[in-house]
Amino acid sequence: MFLTEMKKTVEHTKIIAFQQPLRPAPPEAIGPKEYKEYRETLVEMDRILNAGIEQDFILKKMGHETHPPSGKIRNKYNNIRKAFRFVLLQSLTGNSSRELSIRVSDSRLFSWFTSFDMTSKKGGSKSAIDRYGKLFTQEEITDLVHTINQSVSEREQAQRLILENELDFSRHWVDSTCIKADIHFPVDWVLLRDAARSLIGSIEVIRSHGLKHRIGNPQEFVRSMNALVMQFTHTGKKKNGKILRKKILRGMKRLLKKIESHGHRYYELLDKNWQQSDLSRNQAQVILDRLANILSQVPPAIKQASDRIIEGKKVDNACKILSLYESDVHVLIRGKSGAAVEFGNGLYLSENEDGLITDWQFIKEQPPGDNTLVEGSLERLNNHYGNIRSYTGDRGFHSKENSELLEQENIFNGICPKPVSELKIRLGERLFVKLQKRRANTEARIGILKNKYIGKPLRSKGYKHRELRVGWSILTHNLWLLSSIAAENRRFEIETVWDVS
Repeated sequence: MFLTEMKKTVEHTKIIAFQQPLRPAPPEAIGPKEYKEYRETLVEMDRILNAGIEQDFILKKMGHETHPPSGKIRNKYNNIRKAFRFVLLQSLTGNSSRELSIRVSDSRLFSWFTSFDMTSKKGGSKSAIDRYGKLFTQEEITDLVHTINQSVSEREQAQRLILENELDFSRHWVDSTCIKADIHFPVDWVLLRDAARSLIGSIEVIRSHGLKHRIGNPQEFVRSMNALVMQFTHTGKKKNGKILRKKILRGMKRLLKKIESHGHRYYELLDKNWQQSDLSRNQAQVILDRLANILSQVPPAIKQASDRIIEGKKVDNACKILSLYESDVHVLIRGKSGAAVEFGNGLYLSENEDGLITDWQFIKEQPPGDNTLVEGSLERLNNHYGNIRSYTGDRGFHSKENSELLEQENIFNGICPKPVSELKIRLGERLFVKLQKRRANTEARIGILKNKYIGKPLRSKGYKHRELRVGWSILTHNLWLLSSIAAENRRFEIETVWDVS
């Protein structure tokens, strides 16, 4: 009988072909209460990841169902795991790659979490951490977020992770926000200064590698432009400020056009004669692309400044150049207190009752109205969780089409209606009022995600990298929230045992 049961157990057990790397125990919690709670939560996060979630994720990325016994494959698995842990820790702490490389080497707790210990001293440098984040795609991170959410919706898995009961994913609260880009306030004359600095910087790089053309001292152009910018900023205090601003801007235009002509000459010089320098073709191409990006934007940037300052014309937001380096950044007029106008990208979020983020969309183009996002979100939520019972949002999500869609899907409509007459009627519904009161938590959830995890502003460059950073932030947020719940439940269990004894 015993042997029969053992045989059944072995047949239904997933056998891994190699042993997980040995790790020391987490460091003792010696310190104030805040450190002990932080340590306990990080230990619970490690437990959640080691419950099979992390292993399945890495295996799927590697294209293996189980680990082959090959040493090379084993090393690859450990390297991917280390990269995954480093990026998670970076999202959790908000440190730059340089700061994190120092903290992991200095902190026993962080070294334990990332397996960066005495047996593995390689891979913790600033450049290595920069590379780690690029090993994973947005699709992989999105799938992992939904996989974790789905796992804790099952009673057996939730209890195994010390979550007491399975979590409910039938009710969803939604909202949208702006993720600010890491750019300075888009002022026209500062944009011209940025173009001059970038062009001169690229020219100096080319000259440092042995290719030179008649230009004089490049830094003289930078000093002249800085002097004009400082003069421009002080004209507002003078009586004839408008006339002076126009005069100074004309001088800036002339100077920038001269720098632009030098930029074109150096572009052709490097493109045709890169073999005469100590650069490879790929290295030369990086410099050429950087030059081409700025040179292509100089004429429209000059026209924009001239239209707005000299001619006094208004420029449509869709036509404005907000940054020479971030093309997918938009003007978002949200009318919020302290942030009536923001510059960045729109972010749509959905959370369940426990605060876990269940759906999101980082919008590349100019954000559409919130009411246009409902249909796509409902489709994604149905695919991942199904059985949606309610959908709640603010007045921006209200439309006749959305009300009809929710009614067809048999989902309770918790969206706040725009017409006052309709709102008065709905305030008589007990469930609607309850859902709307809970919506205040979603505002707080957005604040936590933006300030603690994403960063204010988001420092990643380029839309793809910003989108990936948002995905990592959401994954880290959900893991930390689950770990906090598990750590609190475990503390309660320990206290109960002590009370009983």
